[in-house]
Amino acid sequence: MIAMFSRLFGGSGAGAQPADERVRVVDPATIRGWWEAGEVVMIDVRETNEFASESIPGAINLPLSSFNPTRVPKPEAGKKLVIHCRSGVRCGSAAGLLTAAGWDGEINRMQGGIMGWASMGGPLRRG
Repeated sequence: MIAMFSRLFGGSGAGAQPADERVRVVDPATIRGWWEAGEVVMIDVRETNEFASESIPGAINLPLSSFNPTRVPKPEAGKKLVIHCRSGVRCGSAAGLLTAAGWDGEINRMQGGIMGWASMGGPLRRG
């Protein structure tokens, strides 16, 4: 059970990295740079009501409650897949589902989720 938790959520502690080397936890400032350069496919795994109230412009909403790895678009060359949620936990579950389904590319989880994004001044669309 602990190994499964560690694999899905990246262990314990704020800076812990997931066990799968394809999954990276990346700080919101770095992701904002990628976002500003148009280098991300941003997947928001929060529920539709959360997404409707505020979201990162350009993010695609694929709620964890109905998450289907086959619906995650493959980033084109030069772009990075970024998954985020509210605080950084649910995106770990989504990353685990992606890797279990055989996702062969890099997966970037946004540390602190949309809360981390907002706290560092990242742009938000509010509903």
